[in-house]
Amino acid sequence: MLKQERAIFIMDHLELTYPKTPVPLINSNNFELLVAVLLSAQCTDERVNKVTPSLFAIANNPFEMEKVDIEIIYNIIRPCGLAPKKSKAIHDLSKILVDKFHGIVPKDIEELEKLPGVGHKTASVVISQGFGLPAFPVDTHIHRLAQRWGLTNGKNVKQTEKDLKKLFPSKKWNKLHLQIIFYGREFCSAWSCDGTICKICTTCYPKRKKPFKTKKS
Repeated sequence: MLKQERAIFIMDHLELTYPKTPVPLINSNNFELLVAVLLSAQCTDERVNKVTPSLFAIANNPFEMEKVDIEIIYNIIRPCGLAPKKSKAIHDLSKILVDKFHGIVPKDIEELEKLPGVGHKTASVVISQGFGLPAFPVDTHIHRLAQRWGLTNGKNVKQTEKDLKKLFPSKKWNKLHLQIIFYGREFCSAWSCDGTICKICTTCYPKRKKPFKTKKS
């Protein structure tokens, strides 16, 4: 298969497998989404969803969150890991949102990336899921799958994002990002498939016999 042929097959197969793509992180507004995505760094969505109800019961907007003591935030989000940095980031970004943006989460990815604790991937998720704007958030898992499926030779998530955006139409990015995540968890995880087992891997590379090794920067 040529790369474009693989891309079309993957897109069609994922659409059949996951016609609906519910947002994994439970939230009721863009501030909650921003905080939840920030908390999900090096943490499972399931754990984040267990922690955020307690946090958002205290404050679910930046006006209330900036008034909450960092220690209180820390004690609530501790199960998510990296709690010292994340609790400070949540408190500080809330203050910035109030002071600079009148308490409104900005619709601009560059402004989002300037907020404490918010990287490109987190900002992309907020832009995609919060505002419905085209974005293709790429984390290490999507990076691994894109390499495994022959969609990129990029050695880092930045290059992989560029390659995926070139391969797929922008109207598909938001849904496809989630479909890849869902498929990776269910069928093509790091431990359940080595590049020679799942439907996508065996269809794209029927002659592959040895486990595929992800290229890292």
